Amino acid sequence: MKQCFIVIALIVIPHFLLAQSPAEKAKEYQIQQEQFKKAQLMREIDSGKYFLEIGEYELADKKLKYALDNIKSVPSELAYFFGKNSYFLKKYKQSVDWLTKYIQLKGTSGQYYQDAVAVLQKAENNLLAQKKVETAQIAEVLSQNYDIDCGPSGKVICPVCKGSTVIIKAGIFGNSYKTCTYCDKHGLLSCENYNKLIRGELTEQ
Repeated sequence: MKQCFIVIALIVIPHFLLAQSPAEKAKEYQIQQEQFKKAQLMREIDSGKYFLEIGEYELADKKLKYALDNIKSVPSELAYFFGKNSYFLKKYKQSVDWLTKYIQLKGTSGQYYQDAVAVLQKAENNLLAQKKVETAQIAEVLSQNYDIDCGPSGKVICPVCKGSTVIIKAGIFGNSYKTCTYCDKHGLLSCENYNKLIRGELTEQ
């Protein structure tokens, strides 16, 4: 009799523990959908990277742009891939914008730092030349339209004072110095404030 009870318990208890309320099932389904979407977007980014590497820049643009339009927070690697691919599409302003964001976020420790700097310099040179002869506007996809992922630290060096916490302005009678009111005492911006700053929404504190 005791053995029979144990067998029944082993069958019934796991089913009891696995039983979920409708709310729990809905939450689990939502999590699964989010994970599926994230995996799908990562595949799009990988495809974009592949097409970039083989010189299929239009296809790469479609893949990377799709990821940008559907991802919640833009990873730094996507900023690099999109910026580099934009250079080959001769969208130099767009390239400068995204490559600059990548360098700001990852600094010299970034995996693609050296290449990002090299491509950025070429994009800046071509942008200057393009401005002299350009007569038609090229539709640009700028980083200010997206929320940038600042990485695990959630902090970015303030672009206004470049992390010094002091803003220096040159004047007729010499330089003037003013404490930067955008960043904290360490010259850093929170990711939320950084995204507000690049959209022109952050006011001085």
